[in-house]
Amino acid sequence: MANSAAQKTVLLTGASDGLGKAAAILLAERGYRVFGTGRSAEKLAQLEALARQKNLPLETLQMDVCDDESVRRGIESVWSKAGEIDVLVNNAGFAFSIAFEDLRLEDWRKQFETNVFGLIRVTQAILPRMRERRQGRIIMVSSVAGFLTVPLQGAYSASKHAVEAISNALRHELYPFGVHTILIEPGYIVSGIQQVGASLAQPYMEKAQRGPYAKLYASTWASANNTRAKSKTTPEDCAHVILAAIESPRPKARYGVTSLAKLAKWGKRILSDRAADRWIRGRYGITRESQ
Repeated sequence: MANSAAQKTVLLTGASDGLGKAAAILLAERGYRVFGTGRSAEKLAQLEALARQKNLPLETLQMDVCDDESVRRGIESVWSKAGEIDVLVNNAGFAFSIAFEDLRLEDWRKQFETNVFGLIRVTQAILPRMRERRQGRIIMVSSVAGFLTVPLQGAYSASKHAVEAISNALRHELYPFGVHTILIEPGYIVSGIQQVGASLAQPYMEKAQRGPYAKLYASTWASANNTRAKSKTTPEDCAHVILAAIESPRPKARYGVTSLAKLAKWGKRILSDRAADRWIRGRYGITRESQ
């Protein structure tokens, strides 16, 4: 049975933690029927328990965006329960924070498999029915890293640059069918992504501490810790931006989240590459080493 206009259905990937969890809860509180997906059965159970406690229209599904069959089963389950998916929020993702030369090719593949191919896999599965219905919104959770790359984030930033390009193409391709594609570009927000990144960095610790980029790792991680301590924006703040993008009658192509993200966006437009490079190197303490 199709959904009533009063309650639209949202499929949200990466819902078990951080930005995704906050968005799932907020959207359900606002009356959307939310299906939150993730890989961790334990975290999804915690989210579902919270939803029951608050009596929210929020269900969870264990779905791996990197697996064709898992995605097929998950989406068909939502269709069987809700009829249609009105909003897709592509939020699943993680970040390596490792120097380009150090990061193993297998980890480059992991970065892109989740952040890019996972997003493609889910979107392509849902898109035909949105297009046929001539309605729907696809929310792509990108990052300030999608347009500004800093040290140690080459892999993560490359994946988010890809998300930006995909979204730009879809925005034009889907315009005739009334389906909106919208980018969310958060800056630094304290969430589970930092803990996951720290865990992923463990196999690289010896290189990070003793290799040729040791000073870069030390200065970059110190800068990140400083930013973390000063961060005021919460996952709930980002959730409200996602809600605004879903509900706006004329949504913008992209929404920045955090003052740093908005500043970086304007700086990218105004500064030359040389000036931007000087700013980044100064921020991360990068100096040329003497022979």
